[in-house]
Amino acid sequence: MAKNEQVLILEPAGELRFKGPFTDVVTADLKLKNPSDKKVCFKVKTTAPKRYCVRPNSGIIEPGLAVTVAVMLQPFEYDPTEKNRHKFMVQTMFAPDSKVDSLEQLWKDVTPENLMDSKLKCVFDMPESAQQSSVADVEEKPKIVRPLETQAVKPAVSSSTDPELKKAMEECYKMQNEIGQLRDENSKLKDEGIRLRKVAIKDTVSSTPTSSSSSMSTQANPAMALPPVVYIIAAVILGFIIGKFIL
Repeated sequence: MAKNEQVLILEPAGELRFKGPFTDVVTADLKLKNPSDKKVCFKVKTTAPKRYCVRPNSGIIEPGLAVTVAVMLQPFEYDPTEKNRHKFMVQTMFAPDSKVDSLEQLWKDVTPENLMDSKLKCVFDMPESAQQSSVADVEEKPKIVRPLETQAVKPAVSSSTDPELKKAMEECYKMQNEIGQLRDENSKLKDEGIRLRKVAIKDTVSSTPTSSSSSMSTQANPAMALPPVVYIIAAVILGFIIGKFIL
């Protein structure tokens, strides 16, 4: 079955370029224009959903109008030797003439023959000076993998940024911080459980009775418990008896 031709005009058409350095959120704009006389539903997908925030990621474009989609790449440690294979796909279909109550349900019910799609690859552009510095760092020292929570760098948003874009970037930052906090709490709970188990074992050992050993030693040597006076009296009596027999 022949593939349906994409009705929307994409700008850019083949790739999304992100300019480094990548210590802050980097945004690439994708313009979707509807040149037809029908309403068009769109949805934006990616092969790396944890690395990008897309706003809006779906919607309906009226005839003759256009929508600008902000694709936000999250901060990461750039490695020039790593091959980038991230891709995006824009899926579209014609919207029904009637009112759409649920866009999500509309996507669930659509048949493959009514779908159209376009694919874009992601390209990372690193400034030449920064790229040379990154290559030197890779050659001189091993790569350090930082925990996810330490990579959650708050995006720098200028006052001229679109309000919706600014809100989306703040949401992405908030989600990253919440993930880091949950991991910290989980680690603390594990450490507390180990500490409580050690305390319980220590208390059990210290409460074991030790008086039995001392009582056993006393029973094994009963003579050690007699006072010296008893020995003196016994010696006198014994001497008296021996003297009587001799006389």
